[in-house]
Amino acid sequence: MMLLLPESAMLLFSVVFLFLSLAGRKETHFFWARAMALAGFVLSLLGVSGEGNLFFGAYHVDLFSQIFKALLSAGFAFVVFMFGSDEEVDSAYLPDFFMFLSFSTLGLMMMASAVELISIVISLEISSFSLYAIVPLRKSQTKLQLEASVKYLFFGAVSTGVMLFGMGYLYGMAGSTFLADIIRALPEFIFQPVGVLALTLTMIGFFFKLSLFPMHFWAPDIYEGASNTTTTFIATVPKIAAVALLIRIAMLTPSLPPQLTGILIILAALSMTAGNLAGLVQKDVKRLLAYSGIAHAGYLMLGIISLNSGGGAAAIFYITIYLFMNLGGFYVITLLSKNGDNVLVEDLAGLSKRSPLLAVTLAVSAFSLAGIPPTGGFTGKFFLFVSAFKEGYLAIVIIGAVNTVISIFYYLNLVRMSYSKEPGAFPPIQMLFHEKALCYALIFMILYMGLVPFGLLERFNGAF
Repeated sequence: MMLLLPESAMLLFSVVFLFLSLAGRKETHFFWARAMALAGFVLSLLGVSGEGNLFFGAYHVDLFSQIFKALLSAGFAFVVFMFGSDEEVDSAYLPDFFMFLSFSTLGLMMMASAVELISIVISLEISSFSLYAIVPLRKSQTKLQLEASVKYLFFGAVSTGVMLFGMGYLYGMAGSTFLADIIRALPEFIFQPVGVLALTLTMIGFFFKLSLFPMHFWAPDIYEGASNTTTTFIATVPKIAAVALLIRIAMLTPSLPPQLTGILIILAALSMTAGNLAGLVQKDVKRLLAYSGIAHAGYLMLGIISLNSGGGAAAIFYITIYLFMNLGGFYVITLLSKNGDNVLVEDLAGLSKRSPLLAVTLAVSAFSLAGIPPTGGFTGKFFLFVSAFKEGYLAIVIIGAVNTVISIFYYLNLVRMSYSKEPGAFPPIQMLFHEKALCYALIFMILYMGLVPFGLLERFNGAF
């Protein structure tokens, strides 16, 4: 049971809200949701040291998977604490919302431990179908949310189909669905076109979760159309599990074939460039953060292509700080928009006078997203660039550095609006105790990972 502590806590959360939904209870349930989410995070920390194999070897529990489950649980808990208003989701659907949110996180946790193709697909679909269900659950803007849900379903189905096609090739080459058997069979095919094609197509499903170019087209519209809390979850938590599985697949062979490495480098460069250039002209803050996420997916690829030089630990470190700095940005949006509407860049005007704490939270998050010291975003990018440089990928490091400079313009524009503009008719923002506590916690984590990174990095290195 200790091996499944994080999953058990998330399953209990899901079942409780399933029965509340079946009973037709319309209370907001915020207190119990937060209490159970916090308890689940504590249990996930207690289960970090667990190791073992379950379900005839299809489910592998080790430090690598448990670290990712702790991150998933932390992301889930933060999102639940951030969600404090029934203006975003109708109170009649709140039990369903919490149920699907927890079921999605459960599927993502299962992905982190899945070492067999069928179990990977099942875990991915548990998470995906839950997200398809919550995207339309927005109280306002009916047409926009329905358009977002249809696009998310369509692109998700296409990416899953392509991924299954690649897995079919892997099964055909290895004669087994277990990753360990594929490892043994892959060297015979890895430098042939069919081997490169199989791995590339298999990775497509996870590129979709990461919103990596060219599987990024869905992100801006879904971010804009879904509720603020739903967008916060989609923008952060699923990407953690996607990184976990991409690292596992990249570990199938001692070194990635040059053809596959070349493909990943090209996709990383295109993702960084497309995301940052599009981010320069965005007026809606959620769409801006969507393009920001596309760019950051490109940065993460530097860790995947340089696993042998510490890139794996650097990728885990970066997805960790990515979680906190994105939560900070989206939390500012959530608190600015008490009625659930989208926030425009111009709506940030005078934020420092309306709420100094929110302005600081936005500034620290934006500095970290831009990679400015002493934030964790700078440290994370530094580790990724060093890993890629050690592997000899100088060109993509230069492209990453140039893109970092480009991104500074639109990130700092958010800070400029909040500090150099007058608030006009916007009223002061009143914050509750737990809202202030969340802001302080996010600021602390972003600065802590920037100033004292090596303890975490050493812990992440121990997972390989």
